[in-house]
Amino acid sequence: MIGHAPKIKMMKGHGPHLRLDDEAERKLLEGAQARTWRRRTFELFRDIVILMRDTGMRNQRELYRMRIENLDWENRVIFVPDSKTAEGRRLVPMSRRVVEILHARCATRSESWVFPSRHAATGHLRSIDRLFREARRQAGPPKELVLYCARHDNGTRVLMRTRNLAAVMKTMGHGDVKTATHCQHPELDVVRAALDYGAANETVEMRE
Repeated sequence: MIGHAPKIKMMKGHGPHLRLDDEAERKLLEGAQARTWRRRTFELFRDIVILMRDTGMRNQRELYRMRIENLDWENRVIFVPDSKTAEGRRLVPMSRRVVEILHARCATRSESWVFPSRHAATGHLRSIDRLFREARRQAGPPKELVLYCARHDNGTRVLMRTRNLAAVMKTMGHGDVKTATHCQHPELDVVRAALDYGAANETVEMRE
């Protein structure tokens, strides 16, 4: 018999710290091209990597479950009807690359899954983990670089260019600032530029 529930102190996790940025994308696609994949397999891998980077969507719950009916071509947005959180039900803007990929994927179809799969019981794509590992092994990035790092890269890039944390949280489906900051990586160049700018102003003042 246990008299009372034991207190267990959990170890603090640091979470993914890498970004799937432009350079990582280039290396992964080069690594994928070096593999003996079929053309359709390479195109699927390429499209998923680009969509993850440009939409910031969660791969398992959102991207793989994307339906053509939820694509608004006129307004260039993707409606996410179901997600990890209540805030995950949202509209995600399409970049030019996303529009091109989705147009090619959907072609003349007007309904069903964007990424259908005959091998999955769900009827849609479930994972590209094996392909990602193969491309990563060929390209050379560290094992810590996973597909989800593309979501972190999206949050960081959008925040840097818009300076609008609320907009980033809304498009990424975050309910609080703490969660949002986990998916964003402040750029050292920004800090360095701020320090250089301050130092330059101080120098001017001293001369005056």
